[in-house]
Amino acid sequence: MTLSSDRPRIRLKPKANARGLRHGFPWVYANDIVTDRRTRKIAAGDLAVLEDDKRAPIALVAVNPASKIMCRVLDRDTKAQLDAEWFETRLRHALQLRERLFDAPYYRLIHAEADGFPGVIIDRFGDACVIQPNAAWAEAHLDVLTDALVKVTGVGTVLKNASGRTRGLEGLDDLSLTLRGVAPEAPLPVPMNGATYMADLTGGQKTGLFYDQRPNHAFAAKLIHPGADVLDVFSHVGGFGLAMLAGGAAQALSVDGSAAALELAMKGAEASGFAKRFQTRQGDAFDVLTKLGEDGTRFDVVICDPPAFAPSKQALDAGLRAYERIARLAAHLVKPGGYLGLCSCSHAADLGRFRDASSRGIGRAGRQAQLIHTGFAGPDHPQLPQLAESGYLKAVFYRL
Repeated sequence: MTLSSDRPRIRLKPKANARGLRHGFPWVYANDIVTDRRTRKIAAGDLAVLEDDKRAPIALVAVNPASKIMCRVLDRDTKAQLDAEWFETRLRHALQLRERLFDAPYYRLIHAEADGFPGVIIDRFGDACVIQPNAAWAEAHLDVLTDALVKVTGVGTVLKNASGRTRGLEGLDDLSLTLRGVAPEAPLPVPMNGATYMADLTGGQKTGLFYDQRPNHAFAAKLIHPGADVLDVFSHVGGFGLAMLAGGAAQALSVDGSAAALELAMKGAEASGFAKRFQTRQGDAFDVLTKLGEDGTRFDVVICDPPAFAPSKQALDAGLRAYERIARLAAHLVKPGGYLGLCSCSHAADLGRFRDASSRGIGRAGRQAQLIHTGFAGPDHPQLPQLAESGYLKAVFYRL
């Protein structure tokens, strides 16, 4: 264990935002740091003391010289030790919130910086947890993190998911592993909003299920009237479609490009008792929306929950055009007096720009709209107020 007095020092340039870091901003970019041979020799994942330009200490940080985010703030106490107690204390704090919010152990347990674990995602599925250690420091401390997770939660299985572009940006591998217990051989049933979703923890997208849309699923279900026909585009494993069936929809059509995701969606419909009211259609969403419009098919509720069209500032303009196009195509499919829900998980597209693109697309479809609800990720995805990126998910619902 490295003593705090032996830790390397990293100094900010005079024009760097030291005040913002003292007030809670958790990242230090490489171009804000005075770099020399000693700084560049710090190994990815090692700890250091961050100092301002006058050498006053600010925080204990994790360092990755290969990343644009060169330092991630771990603790305001520069003498803190990342031992078992440190991990267990933060995990217990996170667990207390989730146990207050949910009556069953199916939730996001750790939401990165907002829960004090920069770059780390942990989703819980009953007796199993899936960790995404998307920062070098977490990879370096994965054993103690896993031990603490088992001790605090009592889960029997812990998996490491190494997929996603973030690990590549950190210079990390893409090797997923079973860290504790035995990986489930079949998808696990997850109850949410009156439906059952099937989570593939080893072969599915991300950790196997997207918990963040849970409150937006619930709102969509409130829009249902008896006999309603609904369309769920970019449905993944059932998403909005299953929730709206649980809310009383007569029929739901789920559209996705992944055959594996749609197979899981159908299994979820069967487990929920909705199989006779549930249909799937594999294909490119833009093509399917266009074809449904040409066929004159109309629905009482249409929901579109695409992947991040604007994952970076460089992709923002193209992403906003894609969101606008989705809104225009989807609006054509909504019956008069029906509802349209549009979602974005793009960090770069803030709520105002996304809402404007969506409203513009609806207008270009020749439809009049009322914006009736704006939704965000659930409370198991808390936001760090100083980090706008932690509030990535937006959902806007219109009555047409």
